[in-house]
Amino acid sequence: MGDLLKGKHVVVTGGNKGLGRALAIAAAADGAKVAIGGRTEKDGQETLREISSRTSIPARFIRCDLTRVEECGRLIREAEEAFGPVNGLINYAGILPAGTLVESDEALFNNVFNINIRAAFFCTKHAITSMLAHGGGSIINIGSPHQYGGQFDRAVYACSKGALLTLTKHIANNYAKHQIRCNTIVIGWMATPGELELRRKQGLDMKWLEEQGRKYVPMGRLQSAEDFVMGSNYLLSDGSSQVTGTVLNVTGGMNAW
Repeated sequence: MGDLLKGKHVVVTGGNKGLGRALAIAAAADGAKVAIGGRTEKDGQETLREISSRTSIPARFIRCDLTRVEECGRLIREAEEAFGPVNGLINYAGILPAGTLVESDEALFNNVFNINIRAAFFCTKHAITSMLAHGGGSIINIGSPHQYGGQFDRAVYACSKGALLTLTKHIANNYAKHQIRCNTIVIGWMATPGELELRRKQGLDMKWLEEQGRKYVPMGRLQSAEDFVMGSNYLLSDGSSQVTGTVLNVTGGMNAW
């Protein structure tokens, strides 16, 4: 990569592992100062080591629990203290539990909504406050094909991703005049840490996932981190200065449920 994001400051929630880590590393490799928010110090430090192996541009891990609203504000505040105004935000942090509507209880609902939409909402609130004061910026929400209705056993998750899509549209409709953009990247079927954990609980493994990808993804395989990073960096860059409210489907042709 190069200097597509040179001079930018990007915050990535959940950037300490999985696709969030890949997005953080890619942004740094393209010239951005990156602040990563996550709960696990070990994973966060590993991400920083990977970034430092590719670039001399500074990055920082900020340990935080984004299920607590006050921690969302602290993440953005500490990122600003480290690197100045926030130019970009990627709301990647999220969980993917299984459960039908009938099976879902209050605890499951609250847990999913607290991280998948409430954390994104309040991190966005504080990032936009920074962007309003400093000429704008770009926000990326990580969506899912489930946001259009969802499979039978993804009831709460589907609703949380539907709400996140509404947040994208709300920001695009109301903050463009301030040069603040918001777009959604839809992840198709990827062997994320959350997906692998869920499948292990079901007695399934990576081999099974790969077989399902070959069978059900029209383009013949599961998605990988490399399928997303160029699109993410484009949406964070000035090259997409007229792009807002869009949904970039990186799904291998999988249809919405």
